[in-house]
Amino acid sequence: MTVNNTGKKTISTKKNPMPAQDPHERARNFNEVALGYGENAVIAEAKRCLQCKSAPCRQGCPVEVDIPAFIKLVANRDLAGAVKKLKEMNALPAVCGRVCPQENQCEKYCTLGKKHEPVAIGRIERYCADWELSTGVLPQEVAPPTGKKVAIVGSGPAGLTCAADLAKLGYKVTVFEALHVAGGVLMYGIPEFRLPKRVVQAEVENLRRLGVDIRVNAVVGKFATVDELQNGGGFDAVFIGTGAGLPYFMKIPGENACGVYSANEFLTRTNLMKAYLFPENDTPIRVGRKVAVLGGGNVAMDSARTALRLGAEESWIVYRRSKNELPARHEEVEHAEEEGVKFSFLTSPTRILYNDNYWVTGMECLRYELGDPDASGRRSPVPIPGTEFVMDVDTVVVAIGQGPNPLVPRTTKGLET
Repeated sequence: MTVNNTGKKTISTKKNPMPAQDPHERARNFNEVALGYGENAVIAEAKRCLQCKSAPCRQGCPVEVDIPAFIKLVANRDLAGAVKKLKEMNALPAVCGRVCPQENQCEKYCTLGKKHEPVAIGRIERYCADWELSTGVLPQEVAPPTGKKVAIVGSGPAGLTCAADLAKLGYKVTVFEALHVAGGVLMYGIPEFRLPKRVVQAEVENLRRLGVDIRVNAVVGKFATVDELQNGGGFDAVFIGTGAGLPYFMKIPGENACGVYSANEFLTRTNLMKAYLFPENDTPIRVGRKVAVLGGGNVAMDSARTALRLGAEESWIVYRRSKNELPARHEEVEHAEEEGVKFSFLTSPTRILYNDNYWVTGMECLRYELGDPDASGRRSPVPIPGTEFVMDVDTVVVAIGQGPNPLVPRTTKGLET
C-alpha cells in the first residue's frame, strides 16, 4: 500500500511474489519449492486486504475461517492473535497454507481479485502457521470433558480436522490409522517438495496436545469393524474418514506390465516410504529414462515432478484435453514447466508396449480434438482416427483419479454411502 499525491491510499494490483528455489536446482532435490514470505512481504500483502464488511472470501473457505479478521491482525503485526483467530476454525493452517487450492476457494471471491490479483490469503496463512511452529505452539482452549468417546477412522485431513474439533469440544477422541505414520494423503500422497513431512507431523503433535490418542498400524475392518468399535470398544460414535486411496486405471492392454505404477503406489513409495533416500531407506523404486504420467490433475503434476527428482531424463504429462482444461492448480503447472516437465496435450494412450521380459518399452497413443462440453463443463475429447503414434517411454504412472477404499463399507452392514 502506498499514498499518492492526493493523499489517498492505493493498493498494489499484484500479489507479493513468493520466493522459491531455483528451478534447475529444485528439479533434482526434494526440498520445499516455495520458501514462504518474509516479514516485510507478509505485512505488505496483508495490507492489500480491503477489509470488506461482507467478507466474500469466506464463502469460498470450506471451514469458514474469518479471513479479514486474521489478515487485519497480521497487518497490525499481531501474529499470536492471527494464529488464534485462524485456529478457531482451521486445525491445519500450516498444511492448508501450502496445499489448499485457494485460487478456486477463498481467493476466487476476493473483491480485489475482480480487477486485480486477489490477496494471497494462503501465503499469509502459511506465514502465520510457520511463525507459530518456529516460536512455540500456543495453547488452545478445551471444553470440560463430556464423558463421551469418539473413534476416528483415518488420519488424513478429514480425520485430523474432525479429531481437533471434537477434542476442543471435550470429547475423548481416538484416531485409528492403517499405515505406520499418521497424516493420510498429506504423508503418502503430497511430495516433500510441496508439503514437508515435518510440517504434517507438527500438526499431528498439536492434536496430541489436545488429548487426541492416535493409534497407527490399525486397520479398521480387519482388527475391528465399525460395529465392534461401537458395541465392544466403548465408542459412542464413529467418524469414517478413510479417504480415496483406491487407484483407478485406464483398462488398456499392457497396463499390468512391469514399469507401470498407479500414482498412489509411486507417490507412497517416494513420500511415506522415502524411496528417494534408497539405500538409506530400504524402499527401492525403479524410474526409467523416460516417464509418462497419464492425467492432468495435481497428483499427475506431483508424479511428473517426482520422476525428474528421482533421475528421469524426460518426464511427460500425457493429457487428453488441452492446457486450458488442466484441472491442476495453475501454480503447480507453472512449477512443473519451469522444472522441465514436458506436456503432450490432446493425447491419450491406447495400449502399453512391452518386451519379452514384460518391461515397458513404449506407449501407443492417439491424438484428440475437443468437442462439446461435458457434464463438468469442460470440452469433451474426441479421438482423431488414423493419428496413432508411439511414445518412447519405459515407465508409466497412471494418475487419472482414485476412489474410496471398500474395506469399511464391506465390513459394515447397513452403511449407506
